[in-house]
Amino acid sequence: MADSIKVAVLGAGIVGSQVVRLLAEQSGDLALRVGAPLEVIGVAVRDLNRPRPGIAAELLTTDAHALVAAADIVIEVMGGIEPAKELILKAIANGASVITANKALLAQDGSELVLAAQQAGVDLYFEASVAGAIPLLRPIRESLAGDKVNRVMGIVNGTTNYILSKMETEHAAYEDALAQAQELGYAEADPTADVEGHDAAAKAAILASLAFHTKVTIDDVYCEGISKVTAADIAAAESMGFVVKLLAVAERMNEQAVVVRVHPTMVPKSHPLANVRDAFNAVFIEAESAGELMFFGRGAGGAPTASAVLGDVVAAARNRLSGGIGPGDSSYAELTPLDISHAKTRYYIHIKVADRPGVLAKIAGVFAANDVSIQVLHQDGHDDNASLVIRTHKAADSALAKTLKDLSTLDVVDSVIGVMRVEGERGE
Repeated sequence: MADSIKVAVLGAGIVGSQVVRLLAEQSGDLALRVGAPLEVIGVAVRDLNRPRPGIAAELLTTDAHALVAAADIVIEVMGGIEPAKELILKAIANGASVITANKALLAQDGSELVLAAQQAGVDLYFEASVAGAIPLLRPIRESLAGDKVNRVMGIVNGTTNYILSKMETEHAAYEDALAQAQELGYAEADPTADVEGHDAAAKAAILASLAFHTKVTIDDVYCEGISKVTAADIAAAESMGFVVKLLAVAERMNEQAVVVRVHPTMVPKSHPLANVRDAFNAVFIEAESAGELMFFGRGAGGAPTASAVLGDVVAAARNRLSGGIGPGDSSYAELTPLDISHAKTRYYIHIKVADRPGVLAKIAGVFAANDVSIQVLHQDGHDDNASLVIRTHKAADSALAKTLKDLSTLDVVDSVIGVMRVEGERGE
């Protein structure tokens, strides 16, 4: 068997501690799978006085730079932009392969890191950055390399999926469902990154970059969270045979452009994503030749995410022993990321209107003037006011936005109660 491969771990939080545990517990099997022992030479932390159960004290260090300089493979699970970026670039420059779960860094500076790794002839793997334990990025990068991916749509944040599931199945208010998620450890004390869609947006940027072989950053992703989703929205979806999910959607518009977006979405109960509940993730891919594919599993948690990290470690270690590197990422396509106004979507719109003759004609006129076709219209009258629910056919998002603006100026419209995009229906 070959000499040991020196592994450095940056970060000893929920994921880092599980990575160290698995490397120790499975050391014999991993050595046989790789062809050489994986030797953990150190774990970089910020505070040596903090308890680190399961990690030998002699492995802990605050000198991350010295640790990186001595490693063959560096596992970065500390998170954040800096010093993670500096340490990854240093590892690459020193000839070490890098495994990272840092979605925020990849969504901001992924192309820079990929280029640095390619120029240095080392691996940069990041399976754990999207959808936890689910094997997703490698199938996109390798299994679908001979195909043309047209659309990626998925649930990539377990916290928001848990909250929306509880709002649906238990009729819980948003605030109560969020509190449950925090009690169970699914949501942070400050849940902003999850509930406002920022976490999902970073993952969407990574998915789009891989799927479309083009540079997409988080700044290219439209982002809207779930904090404004109400019990009335959930009930309206239920009444129409839909469920509400926070979806990340990345799609080709043509041969020159893509649109990447994250927002609450009504999904028909017949769609596979509709039955993905609690903290699970699922990603639905539409490829030209392969057709429709769905990847499902645990999208977060220390052990599931550590599983994805170790898969990358084994791949990088094998490549190191063979003297090569694995398949890299490419951005040759250079598609232009467009804003959401260019997307083709359907809308659900719930309006409170005056209950008098001519209302429907005025409202239908606004839709027609903006070239938006009404698919379904339902009205309930209540004394002087009526509740009007409309679902549209596909139209440019910009046209739907203009429709909403024009509706607000009508004297027969009291208020717009709810608005949500609709995805997953068949046909136009």
